[in-house]
Amino acid sequence: MINTFLRENTWAAGILTVLRVYLGWSWMTAGWGKITGGFDAGGYLNNALANPVADKATGAAVYPTYNAFIEGVALPNVGMINFLIPWGEFLVGLGLIVGCLTTAAMFFGLMMNFMFMFAGTVSTNPWMVLIGTIILAAGANAGKYGADYYVLPYLRKVTNFGLKKDVNTDVA
Repeated sequence: MINTFLRENTWAAGILTVLRVYLGWSWMTAGWGKITGGFDAGGYLNNALANPVADKATGAAVYPTYNAFIEGVALPNVGMINFLIPWGEFLVGLGLIVGCLTTAAMFFGLMMNFMFMFAGTVSTNPWMVLIGTIILAAGANAGKYGADYYVLPYLRKVTNFGLKKDVNTDVA
C-alpha cells in the first residue's frame, strides 16, 4: 500500500519533489564547497582508519572490511577520492534538484552516506539516508515533476528496456 502510494500517487510525487530538491540542495552545496574550497580526504581517511567505529564492549572494529577498503584502496588512491567525492556530491545534488536520473542519483548519494557513516561520521547522514531511502523506493515517481518525465521515456525507447514485446520474436 505504501509502495503503491509512493510509486503512483500524484500527491506523493509533489511531496517527493520537495524532499528531492531539499536533499539535492544539501548534496550540491556540500560538493560545491569542496570543489571551490580545496578538498583533501587524506586526513579524514587516516582518522577513520586510526579511530574505527568500535564495539563498546569488545573494542573490536565494527566494520573491518570498510577499514580494509580505506587502507588498501582509498588511501593509496587519495587523489582519485579527492576528485570523486566533491564531484560526486555535486552531481548527485544536481541530479536530484533537476529530477534527472533521480533513482541513480539517489542510489549513489545513499552509497556515499553509508561510506561516511561506516567511517564514523554521523552528522546529517542518518537523516539523509532516511529521506534518500524514501526517494529511492518511490522510483520514477520521485522525478515525475522533473527531467525524468521526459528523459525516462526517451531512454526506454532508445535502449529498448521498455516492456514492449518484439513482434519479430513470435514463432508461428
